[in-house]
Amino acid sequence: QVQLGESGGGLVQAGGSLRLSCAAPGSIFRLKPMGWYREVLGKQRELVAGITSGGSTKYADSVKGRFTISRDNAKNMVYLQMNSLKPGDPAFYYCDAIPGVYVYWGQGTQVTDSS
Repeated sequence: QVQLGESGGGLVQAGGSLRLSCAAPGSIFRLKPMGWYREVLGKQRELVAGITSGGSTKYADSVKGRFTISRDNAKNMVYLQMNSLKPGDPAFYYCDAIPGVYVYWGQGTQVTDSS
């Protein structure tokens, strides 16, 4: 497929963990820095984690130390391991290049607070 495809979201409790996956077509995204963004109603989409094609990473202060972004270029996949989830983390999560290409954005995957 051409579109980015996110999966792995779900219902979690505070302190829980989830691993999100993103299928990112290599012909478009292989050489691009990739990021995970999240969106909550009433707020603009924020970049929470980024990774270069070579594997260098950076994180928003709000998730630093709790989230880990990784990528497998051979499989055209980008991952976000989310640990120690907090009440502010539930949102729709999306992957895209940095800066965003936008037109290839998928439908996102939702992380929901079970409390």
